[in-house]
Amino acid sequence: MRKIDLKDYSIFVGDIWNDLNAFLKEKKYSRIVIIVDKNTKKQCLPKLLDKTNIDKPILIKTKSGELNKSIKSCNKIWKEMMDEGIDRNGLCINLGGGVIGDMGGFCAATFKRGIDFIQIPTTLLSQVDSSIGGKLGVDFADVKNSVGLFKNPKAVFIDPCWLESLPYRQLRSGFGEIIKHSLIDDSKQWKELSQIKDLKKVDWSSILVPSLMVKKRIVEADPFEDNVRKALNFGHTVGHAVESHALHSDQPYLHGEAIAIGMICEAYLSAKITGLPDSELKNIKDFINFHYDKNHLKEDSFPFLIHLMTKDKKNERSEINFTMLTEIGKATINQTCNHDLILESLDYFNN
Repeated sequence: MRKIDLKDYSIFVGDIWNDLNAFLKEKKYSRIVIIVDKNTKKQCLPKLLDKTNIDKPILIKTKSGELNKSIKSCNKIWKEMMDEGIDRNGLCINLGGGVIGDMGGFCAATFKRGIDFIQIPTTLLSQVDSSIGGKLGVDFADVKNSVGLFKNPKAVFIDPCWLESLPYRQLRSGFGEIIKHSLIDDSKQWKELSQIKDLKKVDWSSILVPSLMVKKRIVEADPFEDNVRKALNFGHTVGHAVESHALHSDQPYLHGEAIAIGMICEAYLSAKITGLPDSELKNIKDFINFHYDKNHLKEDSFPFLIHLMTKDKKNERSEINFTMLTEIGKATINQTCNHDLILESLDYFNN
């Protein structure tokens, strides 16, 4: 078991159960709420209840998927908490992927001005990304994570065992954030990741901690995204627009799949603006295309994608804000470019 200590909470990685039980015993919460979706209720909840001594938990079930990360879903969670008489000495356990972690944490952090919550992320994406850093929130008006706040959990418990039953697309989605972490801050890990040919044969335990350490360093240096934490947005300006646009289609992207598209586009912008060598651009593009389906972005969607980018919460002074690379392992924040060059990057992805 590996323990990663941040300023005011810890992340436990590996065989988490002794530490989780010790945490619950020490805190003596009045009531415990567990938020699940259909998948985690079936796949993960039985093990959680078997391995812990939680007495008569309140189970709140929410619908899965990014489309349900909404104020409407929050209303349901808040109402059930209220109906069950949860007080400010209650605990919320978010058992699931990024949607449950973001939304469950947001509901806990705002219910009666805030109750404690812990994250037990069960997808690769949530284990390496949304479980650390205290970003909580929901999507609003087709813009991802546009309503929310910063609030750290009391602890995060990551058990790689949850990944054993994870569908391949979910693994690939989480792998996108691992790729991003290496590109912005860990060229050594990039070289190791570059050797991976089959995601089904990866020892995720050996990859989780280095990826988490990248995010730990960045988050601790900038807890509220005023400066260097913006590096974590590499691939996300284009990626969030692609993800939001496809959300209501018959072929929505998983988060990491959309971010993979965004990383190719934003690596292209990096080559044009911040000096990313063409050879490294090619390496990034080839590696991502090897692991991700080659989806074609419809050209008639380009104007709306740029419209969505103009709504991105990272923007300042009406300019679309990007994180770009100067080389693999080094990122530079607060970069802007004109719309024509963004269109070029979308064409580059397609071609």
